[in-house]
Amino acid sequence: MDTSHDTKLKGYCPMLGGQVPFLYCRKCGNNQQPCWKIFDCWWEEFDIVEFMQKNLSEDDFRQLLTFRPKEKLTSLLELVEKMKESSL
Repeated sequence: MDTSHDTKLKGYCPMLGGQVPFLYCRKCGNNQQPCWKIFDCWWEEFDIVEFMQKNLSEDDFRQLLTFRPKEKLTSLLELVEKMKESSL
């Protein structure tokens, strides 16, 4: 993986509401996968599509292109259900 942009590039994260280094976008969350909005946030800075295509497997790149998060209501309902199950 090319890490040359990880700390030298910073951009605005619409989900967090502030500046983050590119590394945060490239390894977002506990699963160490790129943020699903990485293309939206970095396309003006450099060719993010080419970068990700070169640095991800074909399957990972395809998943990143097609991934869409669950609706917030769905996520909240799943969280409530998990909490109910854990309290039993």
